[in-house]
Amino acid sequence: MSSTATATANTTATDTITLAGAPVADSSRQDGNGPELTPLQAMGHRGVAPPGIPKFTDFATQRQWILEHLAGAFRVFGRNGFAEGIAGHISVRDPEFPGRFWMNPLAVHFSMMKVSDLICLDMQGNVIGGNTTIPANAAGVSIHTACHIARPDAHAICHAHSINGKAWAAFGRPLDMISQDVCYFHNAHTVYDNYGGIAFGADEGQNIAHALGDARASILVNHGLITVGSTVDEAAYLYTLLDKSCGIQLMAEATGLPKRIVPEAEAAGTFKVAADPECLYVEFQPSYKLEEYLNPDFKQ
Repeated sequence: MSSTATATANTTATDTITLAGAPVADSSRQDGNGPELTPLQAMGHRGVAPPGIPKFTDFATQRQWILEHLAGAFRVFGRNGFAEGIAGHISVRDPEFPGRFWMNPLAVHFSMMKVSDLICLDMQGNVIGGNTTIPANAAGVSIHTACHIARPDAHAICHAHSINGKAWAAFGRPLDMISQDVCYFHNAHTVYDNYGGIAFGADEGQNIAHALGDARASILVNHGLITVGSTVDEAAYLYTLLDKSCGIQLMAEATGLPKRIVPEAEAAGTFKVAADPECLYVEFQPSYKLEEYLNPDFKQ
């Protein structure tokens, strides 16, 4: 089956950050003195960065932290209304065994997800750990396995049939850069233009992975949205942002009025800030911490 990739982009956390054609974080601090600012430091007042992705000395502690954030991401998805029957999945690679990943079981509502519900599978689809009382979603295993194999850098993958995403996907068009926030997907999202039915077989999962390419997101025509990230926090934040961006574009299109597109240089500069995994991790923390505050039982 064919697919159309509208754009892809790759940047690193050490790239110079430019907004409106002027340096925001170049080879020195904004006043021309002191050490170079990282993208995360550039976001903090006077170059003070908020806490970033934690470091771990053992895999067991790291795995527990990752699974808590995976379960927390599901709670965020539930609060955002992304649940649709048994559809939708989030997966994350195991930190010790990169040929394995964790994902949600079939027919457990996002808003009820706990660490103890999660299933560990290998890249052949075999269940090898975690919850063995409920199966995983077959289509989800197909899509996530194909994407994890195709993208070794994609440690986490989010896919759901959210309302705004499904509505915008009906047009088979990439998003226009009409706001600062949607510029996080500037030249970094694709369109999979050939819906192949429910992804029970490996072919449709591989088609989606091919359409995704090396982008951070893809709009799946007649289907939904998919995002990837180096952490589950990054992938989940990008999903919430992508769905909102679809809704905003739908509202803008509905007016019939001309749209003001963000100029290329400004869109590219905004993306360079947003490309940093540490920044995207931090973007998700308000939502994650809200779930901790409201009901931390997802960590069980």
